[in-house]
Formats: sequence, structure tokens, C-alpha cells
Amino acid sequence: MASTKHSSSAQVPRVLHFQLVDGMQLQINVSGCSAARNVRVEFQLRNCTRSWILHWGFIYHGNPNWYIPTEGPYYQQGALQTPLVKSGQMYVLNIELRDPKIHAIEFVLKDGSCDRWLKLNHGNFHVEIPKNDDPSAFLPPIPNHLIEHKAYLIWESKGRPSSSPGQQKQDYNDALRQLQNQLEKGVSLSELENIYMKENTKSMTQDRGLATATSGAPSSYRRRHDVLKWLQKHSEGKNTGLSSSTLMNLVEKSMGGNNVVSWQSYPIGNYEVVVLSKFVSGDYHVLVTVNMKGSTVLHWGVSKSSPGEWLAPPSDMLPEKSKMVVGACQTYFTDVLGGEGSFQVVDINLQQRNFIGIQFVIWSNGTWIKHNGANFYIGLKPMNPSGKVDGNEKGILKWLLDEIAQREKEAERSFMHRFNIATELTERCKFEGELGLIGIFVWMRFMACRHLTWNKNYNVKPREISDAQDRFTNLLQRIFLNQPNDREIVRLIMICVGRGGQADAGQRIRDEILMIQRNNDCNGGMMEEWHQKLHNNSSPDDVIICEALLNYVRCGFKIDVYWRTLNANGLTKEKLASYDRPIVSEPCFRLDAKEGLIHDLTMYLKTLKAVHSGADLESAIETCIGSAFKSQNFTGAASGSLPLKLQESLNFVKAHVGDEKIGPLMEKLLDSRIELRPLLLTPHARGKDLLFLDLALASAVRITIQRGLKDLNFSYPPEIMFFISLVLENLCLSNVNNEDIIYCTKDWYHTCESYKPNDVPWALQTKAILDRLQLVLSDRSQNYQNKIQPSAQYLGNLLGIEKSVINTFTEELMRAGSSAVLSTLINRFDPTLRRVANLGSWQVISPVEVCGSVSCVNELASVQNKVFRRPTVVIATRVSGEEEIPDGVVAVLTSDAPDVLSHVSIRARNNKICFATCYDQNTLRNLKLKEGRAISIRLNSTNLMISDVSNSNLSLNSFVSIIPQRVTLRKRNFCGRYAVSIEEFTPEVVGAKSCNIKFLRGRVPSWIKIPMSVAIPFGAFEAILAQDINKDIANKVSSLQKLVKGGDMSKLQAIQEAILQMTAPLSLTNELRSKMKGARMPWPGDEGESRWHRAWQAIKKVWASKWNERAYLSCRKANLNHENLLMAVLIQEIICGDYAFVIHTKNPISGDTSEIYAEIVKGLGETLVGAYPGRAMSFTAKKNNVTCPSVTCYPSKQIGLYSRPSVIFRSDSNGEDLEGYAGAGLYDSVLMDEAERVVFAYSGDRLIVDRAFQTSLLSKIAEAGKVIESLYGSPQDIEGVVKDGVIYVVQARPQI
Repeated sequence: MASTKHSSSAQVPRVLHFQLVDGMQLQINVSGCSAARNVRVEFQLRNCTRSWILHWGFIYHGNPNWYIPTEGPYYQQGALQTPLVKSGQMYVLNIELRDPKIHAIEFVLKDGSCDRWLKLNHGNFHVEIPKNDDPSAFLPPIPNHLIEHKAYLIWESKGRPSSSPGQQKQDYNDALRQLQNQLEKGVSLSELENIYMKENTKSMTQDRGLATATSGAPSSYRRRHDVLKWLQKHSEGKNTGLSSSTLMNLVEKSMGGNNVVSWQSYPIGNYEVVVLSKFVSGDYHVLVTVNMKGSTVLHWGVSKSSPGEWLAPPSDMLPEKSKMVVGACQTYFTDVLGGEGSFQVVDINLQQRNFIGIQFVIWSNGTWIKHNGANFYIGLKPMNPSGKVDGNEKGILKWLLDEIAQREKEAERSFMHRFNIATELTERCKFEGELGLIGIFVWMRFMACRHLTWNKNYNVKPREISDAQDRFTNLLQRIFLNQPNDREIVRLIMICVGRGGQADAGQRIRDEILMIQRNNDCNGGMMEEWHQKLHNNSSPDDVIICEALLNYVRCGFKIDVYWRTLNANGLTKEKLASYDRPIVSEPCFRLDAKEGLIHDLTMYLKTLKAVHSGADLESAIETCIGSAFKSQNFTGAASGSLPLKLQESLNFVKAHVGDEKIGPLMEKLLDSRIELRPLLLTPHARGKDLLFLDLALASAVRITIQRGLKDLNFSYPPEIMFFISLVLENLCLSNVNNEDIIYCTKDWYHTCESYKPNDVPWALQTKAILDRLQLVLSDRSQNYQNKIQPSAQYLGNLLGIEKSVINTFTEELMRAGSSAVLSTLINRFDPTLRRVANLGSWQVISPVEVCGSVSCVNELASVQNKVFRRPTVVIATRVSGEEEIPDGVVAVLTSDAPDVLSHVSIRARNNKICFATCYDQNTLRNLKLKEGRAISIRLNSTNLMISDVSNSNLSLNSFVSIIPQRVTLRKRNFCGRYAVSIEEFTPEVVGAKSCNIKFLRGRVPSWIKIPMSVAIPFGAFEAILAQDINKDIANKVSSLQKLVKGGDMSKLQAIQEAILQMTAPLSLTNELRSKMKGARMPWPGDEGESRWHRAWQAIKKVWASKWNERAYLSCRKANLNHENLLMAVLIQEIICGDYAFVIHTKNPISGDTSEIYAEIVKGLGETLVGAYPGRAMSFTAKKNNVTCPSVTCYPSKQIGLYSRPSVIFRSDSNGEDLEGYAGAGLYDSVLMDEAERVVFAYSGDRLIVDRAFQTSLLSKIAEAGKVIESLYGSPQDIEGVVKDGVIYVVQARPQI
């Protein structure tokens, strides 16, 4: 064949691209040069579906004829033929040339399956070989800043060592050479700029001379990413994972409705099959619909005991137009015509039979239509005896867990069986919401933790296991991509299973063990036993066995090292002997085989990990930067390539994974995850491998920080802040519904940037962020407990799992995650922050000295109705702030952080009960160990001093009585009006809240605003309940009240529910409308009848709160006659403010009458008075100098509440603000419109970051408190709102 001509003077290209037929692409990479005898020519053929053959030869200078080596397979006219070999998504071939006389390679391509040739413009393809290895002469000049930046990265990759000028010059030269190499491979200068310069990393000259910390953390310690880009919120509604197709829309409009059980959609070429399951008149129907034309037949059967079963359906359930054939039913589809289109349907009425599935194929236009070459299978949910479908029961997907338990006997035969069953069940439950995937996860985790049998009396080839794993993990990756809400659960499942792979991956397990035995003369003994085990049923245990053998060989054949490795990973002699093909011998090798064994076992370990260890870091990196990913197209994911920056980060991780200094490694692990994230969220040729890589990187972050904990300097804040930043980023990238973590991370970045050594405000603010983070972690842990533990409990019991394993399932899961690592960092850093902030170990909310016997509870609410017969110190893990303190309790100590002005805090101070939050976990842990023993609590400045005392010392003298003085409720008479204006407010008509609003109006200075108000007076509720329209409800309430008096507290809820059924008389509606409009307040009915209905429901909720359990018990404890309690309703327009506040004009903690104490939150005040988790911002101010407020606590509230313009209905009973009885906060105030819960970052709030604004606003709030106190002449408890800098006071009462 003739050669194509090239000019000898032209530059020899190093990378050639050819666009071939059928979308195929050929890329040729040339490295080395003929003079150095090191030429390598790499052929990469993409977008092809079959093997091609390279028909080739080489030519010498000055001679156009082809030459071939003296050995090799010949073809006519003297040519070599070499097939390209499949590697991942490409076909590749490498040719190495040593002859310096070779000038070029020429070739054509031959289709391996037929006699078809591909040529270049009817001639040969021509690849010229470079004579000299100095391509830099042809390269564009590289800017100095790019070389310096690359040199910085090289220095960083070495662990940031102290560098001499000579070492810095060497890094510069290495950087230049590496950049030139990339230019040679076809990467443009602009691409290099994008890769290396898109982040503002310090240059080598700025940063390299600075010393590094012992952990290897960088000297700047600062990281900042746009974490909002990582926000993943749960989408609303049920997650079906289905795109809404035309056919699905047609079917839903024609045949949907409220009784739909499930949808499934199957695109088949230009057609679609949609299957709908639903109830019709109590019967279970399956409707198979298609958008095909002409005569179409459903060929179908049913499955009773297993999905692989095909049985003919009973004759009494055949649809119309059906006939029975051998072993099946054939039913003609019926046309359905609609205004927007037409489709065909077969309606199968299962009646109330319990089939587990239906199988079918479709005959249309002379062709059988199948699903990926197999039958369509529709899994059916089991029906219970009542004829209803079993669904979610007590937080589980019961039908799924029952079927898993039923099929475990089959699954335990081999991993092939288990993963095939898992694939089928996951397909059936993937649209059931997260409970379906949680069920699969629990099953897989029981398996991964060896609580289930891996193999039992079944011989299966490794490639069959690998294929089954591959199908399962491919399905999981598709769910991850298409069902964003389920990504977190999918990640948990994939951690439990290996990657799997196509047949060649599993087959290599069988082939390579034979090679190891042959190469190293170890055909008998333990190696032969292992060989038989591998052939029979390979498992993740083989990875451990291989690692044990490697350690045994490396240490000089010490058998104790072999057993230590096995035992450390849960493999004992008994376990090895229990395999179907037992391993009972110990390894024994020839001494001279050491190097060969190390080489062969190392390579074999990679093969085993490739199949069984999906989340193994080394294996995951190797898979993703191996030959399948090696492409010079760095601009996108479609070709299967990885961005250069990601490749560099991964190579660094691979080289430094065991470094003692963990800082640079941690940074690169996170940088890798950040670069990887966009690839995970879009379709990618190697999406599954990338997902396993991300799992491995996330796990490596956790393992690395755990390994480095001992070396971290917790007394040096910048270092710890840096590592907390990394762990936070790791959590952001791993979690769905991560809004709370995202905003905490934004706040954390801000506090890192504002760090000042020994700065008290900085320490307070940083501690608030960490307190909020602890709340977030606690909520996430509880969320996992609520969602996952019920499935673990139910399935574990069915499978006979050990009780202790079941009970700790979710707890162990959380302990193994990144949340636990973050919590450890926070707990160890907390003492440093408290020391800087001068906080001590305690926040004393109610300072009282007491003695009592220790009693530990998880929640204070669980014992609030209990009566303790001796003085008791309760140590409670959780205190919400809404609880009553039980009789007999003299102190409540907690690790929780209720607001200082919460209900329980006020109760403690009023009743002289010691109440304090403990910040030191060790102190609290030691106190819990004193369960049942007596302790003494004494005050020392702002801390508590606790010591042991004898139980005999708990005399009546040590018991501070909490029996209140006699308080009476004076019953008020109904004034005959259903609504009163503010001018008509009197103590006989309304409560103290309303009267105080009237008192303040007109007395406060003009810069303090009082909202417009009206009220529903005392007795209105009783009068309306007594009317004929509510007669039945009145009788029900009366009978329920008698039961409550008899001690049946459960009927309190029933009373509240009955009250919510009351009907409003027309007279109430008319009077209330008149009074609200007269006060220039918006009347809800003007916006429609539904708005008035919403307002009426809110009014009834306020009335019903008279019977909430906490209020009822409080009245009984205070010996108040509950029947004399009357409830007025204060109605105010909502001030949609920026902040809400509560002021106590006498410091409630210290009792200092010269000092104001206040708390402030973002949004509505309900998060402050309503026991929402987290602390409010608090401050104090001296009354003689309110312009200098002092912040004592920064906010850690997780959310703010915000409302549209609306009204609020406030409880205003005659049982509040009584002397000697604190009834405030017992009854409900209700917004007409439900408030929106907003998660936010405090780092964007002026009150936190702008010190001048903060001082100005807090001073104004303190001044308002001082003014109102002066009007009353006594300390006041004041609630208010700040809107656009204006102060609004919404209520005031005497401070108790």
C-alpha cells in the first residue's frame, strides 16, 4: 500500500484525531522519539460497538514501501494485523517501536465481524514518528504565573516541606516540564489556565516560607467554597422517579384517582408501556396501557410464590376479549379515546387474590415486545385479610420486609442469588418512597456485617457473582441519578456491596489465582484450598485473606502476622473452616518465592477489590484514573474522562494516603469530592465508578481525621477550625436535605475569617455555631433512628438476628459516619472556647443551693407528672423548655440548652429550684454515675460546686418546698358581648395581657409602637358552647371533663378535639367584624369565607388550650379550680418584623434590679417563647448606661418563623400573672396563617456581623424596657418586635 506524503520540515504532531463513520472517533497519542528508541504509539477508538483490527506496517526514511517485523501474523501483501482490545468504553492498542530508522506507521482499519475496510480519503492513515524528543521548540510560551502556580501545587503535594532556594528552583523546573508534557498531549494553554488558576491559591513566594503545624494543616487555615451550590433539599410530594410522559398524563386523567397504589413506566423504542395499580370498589386492579396502534395482544400469567414463576391465571378473573392458551392468557387491548389523545388498555381485576406479581409480553404488528429481552414483571403488594394492600406500617414497608425474610433462604445460597433478588426487589420498591430503599439497606447491612449466611451448598462462578453485583449497583446508580430524594439511602446501600463488573472482572478472579499458583509453585495446601473456595463462591472475605497473605510474605513468612490480619477483620480459624470449600491449612511458601508472591498477590488484591470492595479508596482511584478514563478530552463527562484537577488531586491522595501529617491529604480528599460532585449529578459513562469513588473519598476523610485526632492541637483554634471546615464540607457533600449543615458551614467560614486570639465575642459566636451544629447532628441522628430503626427491628426479628445487634443497628450506623467525627471535634474544642469566653462549665439559669438524690432521665417531659417522695436532683439529657418540673425535684441539671426565659426556666426560678446547663460532658458523665446517691449543690460565682453527701442528710431541712401558697381564681361573668374594642378592655372583661396593652397605649413615647388590638371577652366561649348549634359538643365536653376529674388524663386531648368542632354563631362573626374594622384591622372574611374559617379555627385552638395537659396539671398542682379558669382572646395584627425580643427589666439570673436582661431572635417570637431548640441571642445592659449593652450569648436557633400579613390570637386567661403563680406561657397563642420555617445563616445578619448596628439596636431595646418599667414602677416581662429599626411592644406583664 502506498504511503501518504508529509513534509519533512513540518512539526511532527504528538496527538492526531480522526472522525470516522457511524460517529466513531480515533485518537492516536505518540510519545518518545526514534533517536531515543522509546517510541510508543497509543490507538484509542471510541463510540464503537465491536472490535476492529489494525492492518499496518511501518516505513523507513526515503522508502514508501511497508515493512513488518520478522515475526508476527502476516496478511497478503506483507502487513501485520493486530486487534484493538476493549478497555472500559474504548478499544485500545499500544505499539512500541525500538528501531531508530522507522519514519512512520501506516495503517487501515478492518471490521473484525465482516469484510469492511476504513481508509483515509481512499488512502492509508499515516502517523509520523518524531526524530528527536524536544517538542518544546514547537510549543507556545508558558506564562510565568502559571509555572509558579504549578510549582506551588508540586510543593503542596509533597506535604509543604520547608524548602531551600535550590529545592524551589527544582520544583519550578518540574512544573515547567509537566506543563510542557500536557501541551504536547494536545491540551491548550487556555485549558491549563482554567484547570490551575480558577482558585485563588497563594503563590509559592508568598506561602512556601511559612512553617506548617504538626498536623500538616496549612498556615492560612482558611477555606471558603460556595456551599450553597451543594444545597440539596427534599422535593415535595411522593418521589416516583418517573418523568411525566404523554401516555402517563393521558392514563392519569382517564383512569387515575385517589386509590392509585403504584405507577410503572417502560419506554420501548418509539412506544411506551405504562402499568397502573389501583383499587376499584374494593378490588385490586392492574391496568396495562400502551400507545401502540392496531391489533395488540397481552400475553400474560401470574406469579404466586416467586417472581420467576409464570402460571396461567384462574379462569374466573379473565378480562374481556381473553382466551386461554397453554400456560397463559391472551387478552386483546381495548382502545380508549380522549380529548387529548388515545391509548389501549387491558384491565386485569385480581379481585382480592394475593398474587405476588404479573408477567407479560406484548404482541403488536407481528412482533413480540419484551423488556430488555425478558418478560415484563409487575410486582404486586400483598393484601391483608381486610382486603387492603399492605403498605407502610409503623414506619416500615411491610410487604417488602416480609418478602425479604421469605426469600432469605434462597438468598443465602450465594451472593449471586442475593444480589439478583436485591435487584428485583429494588426495582419493585424504588418508587415506594424512602422506606422501600431503607428496607433494602437494612438487609444489605445485615449481610455486610456477616449476620446473614453468605454461601450455603451452592457452587457459583466468580463472574456470575460479579455480573449480579454489576446489575444491582447499576440499578442503584440509576436511582441515585434519577431520584434525588433517595441519594443518601442509595449511598448507604452501595457502601454495603461491591462494585461488581462485567464477566471479565469476575473471570479474572478464577484465572489469576491459577497464575499465582503456577508462577510461585504453590499448588497444594492452603493455596489450593483457597483456590477451591474462590472457584466455589468468592466473597469479600477473599480480600482479607489476600491482605493477610501479603502481610505474611512481606514480614518474612511470620505466621502470627497472617492470623493477626485475619482476626482483626473478623476471620477466625472456625470461620475459614466453615466455608463450603473449607480453608483449614496455614500458608507455606518457598523462601525464594517472596518477591514474586508480593508482586502477584498485590496485583490479585486489586482484582479482588475491583469486584468486592466498591468503596475501597485505592481500588476506586485505580478504576477511575486507569486506562478506561485516560482521555485528553478534559472538557466534559460524556467521553468518560476526568478533569485534570481531579486527576491531580486523586494522584496526590493515592501517593499520600498514609502520611502522618493529615492536613494536605484532607484538603485533597475534599478537593477531589468537590471536583467530582458535578460529574455525579449528570449522566456519565462511568457514573457508577465515580459514585463508588465519592463513597471511598468520604470514608477516607472520616478515617483520616480519626487517625490524626491524637496529633491535633485543640488549644490552637486556627488549626481545629480548619479541620472542622473540612469535615463540615464532607457532610455537606454527602447528605440530602442538607440545608441546616450548609448554613452552619457558611457561618463557620465567617467565624474562621474573623478569628482573633483570646477575643471573647469571637469565642461566644464560635461556640454558638458549634452548639447549633450539635443540635443539627442530634436531629439527624434522631431522624435516622425514626426512619431506619423500625425496619431494622422488624426485619431483624424475622431473620433471627441477635437482639443486641438489632437494638444498636442505627446507633452503630451513626457511630461509623462523619457526624460522629464532627461531634468529637466539637466536644474536644469546646473547653478551649469556654475558657476564652470565660463561660466555665455551667450556665446557671436558676441559682439555688440544694441537696438531693440523683435521678437520671432521658427527657424531663417523661417524668413531669411524677411525684418524687424525697428531694431529687434530676439529670435530664433533653429539656425542651415547655415542661413542668415534677413535685419533689430540687434541681434540674442538663446538657441541653433551653432559653433562660423559657417556661421551665421561669418555673425553676419562681419555685426556688436549681436549674443549670452543663457544658462539660465529662462532668455530666460523672454526675450520671452517681445515680441514686445524694449530692450537694453550692454556688461559686457563675459555677456550681457539687460534692457527695450522705443519704441520711436528705432531711426535711434540705427539701425546698415547692407547694405554692394558696391562690384563687375569681370567676368572671360574661359581659354579653362577643367582641370588645381596646377602649372597652377592663379586668372584668379581659385578662392582664389585654389590659396592659390598653395601659401602654398613649403612655409610651412615640418611638415605641403598640399594635392595634381587639378581644373576645371572658365567658364568650362558654356562652357559644351553650348555644343549641353546639349542644352535642357541649354534652360531649361535659362527660369527658368528668372522666378527667376521675383521673383519666388521656381525655384532655379528646376535649380539645371536640372544641375544634364547634360552630360559630352569626352574632360572633358580626360583632368581631365590626370591632376589627373599627380598629382598622384587616377582617379575614374580606378575603373569602375560607379565611374566616381559618381565623375561627385559630380562636377555637386558643380556647381548647385550657385543656392542654401541662396547663391542667399546673392548675391542679397550684390547687386552682380549673372550672373557674376563663379564656379571653386578644386579637392583634401581626407585625412581620425582622426580630422579636423578650425583656426582663430585672436580671432573672443574678436578681440584679439595676440590670436589664433580654433575648432576641430572627423572625417571629414563637421561636423564643415556644421552646424551639437552640439558644436566642442574649444581652445585658445597665439601666444607667443602656448605650453599652453586653452580649452574653450568640444565637444557635436552627430556624426562624415568618408570616404573611395576618393576625394572631393570643390566650388571655384569668389564670395568668397571678401573684404567687406564674401562669404565663401555659396556654396557646395561635397564628391565623401557618408560619414559614426558614433556615438561615447568621453570617449574613447585620445584628451578628455589624458591631455598630448591634450596639444601636440592643440599646434601643434596652431603653424600651427601661421606659416601660418606669411606667409601671416595677420589673416587667416585655415582648416585642423590631421592624425596620422601629420597636413594637406587643405585650407586657409584671416580672415574676
